Amino acid sequence: MSTQGKRLKNIRETLKLTQAELGAKLGISKQFYSNIETDRTLLNNEKLVLLFKDYNVNLNYLLGGILPMFNDTKEDDFELKVKNVLYKVGLI
Repeated sequence: MSTQGKRLKNIRETLKLTQAELGAKLGISKQFYSNIETDRTLLNNEKLVLLFKDYNVNLNYLLGGILPMFNDTKEDDFELKVKNVLYKVGLI
């Protein structure tokens, strides 16, 4: 089974970003980001929302491995989709 860290690494590599670049975008150090990819820690809700908003990452994929990796989201239903996904996975 794939872990959140492995899925995040897949996302980062698909986006052609380094750990330092994605860490900076999320407002965390490269070392902290590396700890996430190696499953020493998890992303918090704020960082999950940034991935969804800035990179259109499918939170179902990131949290549960459900494809597709990215979604086609319209701006007008952004907040509702984020809340629904976070609720379904028990984060709110």
